[in-house]
Amino acid sequence: QWQLVESGGGLVQSGGSLRLSCAASGFTLNYYAVGWFRQAPGKEREGVSCISSSGGSTNYADSVKGRFTVSRDNSRNTVDLQMSSLKPEDTAVYYCAAVGTLRATCVMDGNEYDYWGQGTQVTVSS
Repeated sequence: QWQLVESGGGLVQSGGSLRLSCAASGFTLNYYAVGWFRQAPGKEREGVSCISSSGGSTNYADSVKGRFTVSRDNSRNTVDLQMSSLKPEDTAVYYCAAVGTLRATCVMDGNEYDYWGQGTQVTVSS
């Protein structure tokens, strides 16, 4: 069964850090671009970051540039999102998603992704 599972969410104070992990089971992420998305209550889902299948290209939403870093470890079959200097407006459910592609770049359009995790809650208190 192909599955993506996010972990690492939780409650953190403003200015703190969290590291989210997206683990794949049933398939290898080596040939998949992975995106991170988030959805806050009452808001549309938004793209946060993505990383190409090779890991050579990454993208970030303007709101998280300089604070979040996406990376992949193909030996562990995971993609991580390191989040630092967290703000209350980062509070949301965070999802990872994967799409099979060998393109050199990645996109933060959720419609491009085929497989989704169940999400992990991130809450940043002020």
